[in-house]
Amino acid sequence: MTHQNNLCEATVPVALYVAAILNHPAVTAGDYSQDAKTPPNRPTLVRLLEWLGNTAYDADDECVAIDERLYGEGFLDEYEEMRAFRDARPAFPSAVRALLGHDNADVRHTALVTAIPLIEHPRLTQHQAALASHARRLLATSTDRHHRDRVLDALKAWGHDTSSLENASDIAAHEHYTLLRAARASWEGGCSEDPPF
Repeated sequence: MTHQNNLCEATVPVALYVAAILNHPAVTAGDYSQDAKTPPNRPTLVRLLEWLGNTAYDADDECVAIDERLYGEGFLDEYEEMRAFRDARPAFPSAVRALLGHDNADVRHTALVTAIPLIEHPRLTQHQAALASHARRLLATSTDRHHRDRVLDALKAWGHDTSSLENASDIAAHEHYTLLRAARASWEGGCSEDPPF
């Protein structure tokens, strides 16, 4: 469980439970509406993977680095719940890895995006090469902006040249994000005038 992207005492037990049931038939069977007029829900399996992946991103190395800049070097020592989740990361990838070959592309792609922050753990970095292969397949077929951004960022962080894998949409998104970061940096620089209130 998380609250507003903050990990709590229950996060690790819930994450362990989610990992344990990812490959259970009741979860992998999918959720399909019996009524053709009702739009289908996102399968429970995808939603569970998304939660686990989002939680892992909330505790990834980049988040720790940002929080250490804001709160000081001892940040992680004080944040026991995040430290506990980061220490537990080796317990999750085997359940997620089993879904990288799933028949459903949404499950495969969400499993890949979930695995990326989990393998930051020092005992798991040897899995980068296998995930890089899955990442290339995702980039060849997926148009999902979130998935593409996560995968491209991971490949770049792992030292891969992604220029041949990026399409026009990726380049446009990168340019857009660069402009947003520049705008945010200028806002953080402070106001030259008092606000009009």
